[in-house]
Amino acid sequence: MEKENYDVIVIGGGPIGLATAYHLGKRKAKTLVLEQFTFVNQLGSSAGVSRQFRIPYPEEYMVQMALDAQPYWVELEKQTDTKLLDKVGTLWFGDPEVHSTEGNIAEAEESLNALNVPYIKLTSKEIEEKYHFKNLPETYTGLFQPDGASINFKETNETLLNLCRKAETVQLQENSPVIKINQIGKLFEVITPNGIYIAEKLAIIPGPYINSVINLLDFKIEATYWNMSSAYFKKTDPEIQYPTWFVFQNPVGENGNQFYGFPSVDWDHPEYIRVAPDFVINPIEEPSDRTLIPNQQELDYTAQWVKDHMTGLGTEPEYTSTCLIALSKIANKELLIDFAPSYVPNHKNIVLYATGWAAKFTPFLGKIMSDLALDGHTDFDITPFQLGHKYFKAI
Repeated sequence: MEKENYDVIVIGGGPIGLATAYHLGKRKAKTLVLEQFTFVNQLGSSAGVSRQFRIPYPEEYMVQMALDAQPYWVELEKQTDTKLLDKVGTLWFGDPEVHSTEGNIAEAEESLNALNVPYIKLTSKEIEEKYHFKNLPETYTGLFQPDGASINFKETNETLLNLCRKAETVQLQENSPVIKINQIGKLFEVITPNGIYIAEKLAIIPGPYINSVINLLDFKIEATYWNMSSAYFKKTDPEIQYPTWFVFQNPVGENGNQFYGFPSVDWDHPEYIRVAPDFVINPIEEPSDRTLIPNQQELDYTAQWVKDHMTGLGTEPEYTSTCLIALSKIANKELLIDFAPSYVPNHKNIVLYATGWAAKFTPFLGKIMSDLALDGHTDFDITPFQLGHKYFKAI
């Protein structure tokens, strides 16, 4: 069998894998993308086709990451006729004492101030008056940051796929799970049911399926898996509109009590608004344990919150689905971007994006991953994410 040679093989053809291949293609690197399912699937990360772009974060380096990502979104948007970011703003509100996987309101304000990012502080009453919420406790506070956006993620994915198809040096292979990786001197031999491919470098970006790939290189990541629920609620007031938002509240029993939502958009159930819980009652052990049927309790808690605190919406969850994400055991569920650990041969030629919520950084992460693959470094400071020494474990 003829074995094709590549500069870089990207394992994982989700949006970040495609963004990496797009940037590799811009540098004329001979690139192969291997996707175990079909391209533009809904089998990793979040459900639905919209995501949130936001700048508020409790850590300054994450605010900086969001600011650094903005020009890459602008550049990508120029490659398509469709708007990728619908700038509706980011609304964070709730109990100012609560610390969640998303952060904390007061710490986010400090980070925004430190980097001179404009935002508006809000009282509970102002949140109700301006943004259509109701019955909020008087102690709740909020911030509104106008650069927040709803990302048309289906179109983002399609745009990146089309750009990769057009790139002279990029090849795409779907339905090609990686079943073995052999080391031949300084080269990698990657085996799939469809063929055997040789490359000098690997960029491993398979979303929640990270361990199924890195186990082939004799290491694993300590991760937890969330099979998250998602639902849409019908607008009873056709004029109602919301920004992207997140509410910080303390859990009540099994109810994680943290929810987030989107505006209605003409490209995704336009008569509906997506509201989802930002917690899971039962994490799963392995990606293979996932189900496409959402947890009924999580949906019930979400519907109750919509009924109690939102206006202009019905309370029946519709178009329900689930999404799967691998989260590192890091306290605030940080991103992990690193090289393979030093006990793996050729480790400096294996770069990984392993865990965390990162749709909002998609085109920017593609740039970072392509830099790391080709140059072994990037001009952006990724030290906060180089956490492999803590979370990668030899098998």
